[in-house]
Amino acid sequence: MKYRTVAVSTAAALAATALLSGCGGSDDGGDEPTDSGHASLTYWSWAPGLDKVADIWNKGPGKEAGITVTVKKQASGDDLVTKIITAAKAHKAPDLVQAEYQALPTLVSNDVLADISKEAGDAKSQFAEGVWQQTTLGSDALYALPQDSGPLMFYYRQDLFDEYGLKVPATWEEFAETARALKKKAPEKALTTFSSNDSGLFAGLAQQAGARWWTTDGDKWKVAIDDPATKKVADFWGGLVKEGAVDNQPMYTPAWNKALDTGKQIAWVSAVWAPGTLTTAAPGTKGKWAMAPLPQWTAGENVTGSWGGSSTAVTNDSGNKKAAAAFAKWLNTDPAALAALVKESGIYPAATAAQTGDALAKAPDYFSDQPDFYTRAAEIAQGTAPAAWGPNVNVAYSAFKDGFAKAAKEKSDFGPALTAMQDATVADLKKQGFGVSE
Repeated sequence: MKYRTVAVSTAAALAATALLSGCGGSDDGGDEPTDSGHASLTYWSWAPGLDKVADIWNKGPGKEAGITVTVKKQASGDDLVTKIITAAKAHKAPDLVQAEYQALPTLVSNDVLADISKEAGDAKSQFAEGVWQQTTLGSDALYALPQDSGPLMFYYRQDLFDEYGLKVPATWEEFAETARALKKKAPEKALTTFSSNDSGLFAGLAQQAGARWWTTDGDKWKVAIDDPATKKVADFWGGLVKEGAVDNQPMYTPAWNKALDTGKQIAWVSAVWAPGTLTTAAPGTKGKWAMAPLPQWTAGENVTGSWGGSSTAVTNDSGNKKAAAAFAKWLNTDPAALAALVKESGIYPAATAAQTGDALAKAPDYFSDQPDFYTRAAEIAQGTAPAAWGPNVNVAYSAFKDGFAKAAKEKSDFGPALTAMQDATVADLKKQGFGVSE
């Protein structure tokens, strides 16, 4: 499943306060336990099929514990983050919420999420360190449990690589060489494209290179979007675009779909959920693609970034935080729950045991010729690098789209666009009243 959305600012949430002013606590928040000890919890989420997964809980562990969970389907991305912040300001938030990793700092800074480290902190060993870190924000607290993840990989047309005598790149240097080699052999084709529409992909590539865009310095935020790691990534892709070794058009357009389906573009840097996208974008090439690890900056390493993914968080408004944390832990660590999440919601689970479990034993239909697809994906996911998100991801992503779109179109240096992204992010934090460490 693909989640390409971003966090919203405090200002946006404040502007939307009227949206929930008429909502009652019994509609969205959890009920207080009755004399019998029963707890009724509400879970806001957007992933499909989560109501079916909750039914397994309600008929089994939940029934035994006296805890019932009702899933209420929501919009994703900005809409959900705005709605949950608004609800929390009115003290009418649900007990649980599905939250993307990059939205967690925004929700924490708005005092929406509860620290559940005492209730669920022992689940840490069941997740890759880089994924777990995103739910702690680098602190001793635990603001959510990882639900799904989107480790980055390299997808390529096996048939066309064979036809043009291309080698699957193990390093980014080899990636550039492969792009140039293809251009020499088939000038009308491109290895891939740099898409200025996809901030999340660029963030994941920077993450792989070692970037940590937001960190804290005492009670202040420190922004390092233009750090050496990200500059390296920006210069690399900017150089390929400038020389024409890769395309400079955005992804997720009819033209991009056609390029994939006709073999005009023969590779794609994407995440584990890519088979679903390729199924609709390039239906005519089913069975012709293969997946490999993301090219490395240092040969022999196994480091990848993330593009997408979400978590299950408990809100401060919940009157049943312990019960809510118990459900969140079950949902994201119990074998039956994880198998149901894969089947009903189509997610790639964050729990490492589930990544090699029976639910993912069969490769995606689109990659039927690569039976070890999920075995290799699990190995790649283990190398997920830590990500560092802040409370205004949306501003950084917007600045990326503006600056990098212009630079990509003009085939100019990406450096000024990266600097503008840094400056816009810092300026917005100060405008919102956050302390910023220079």
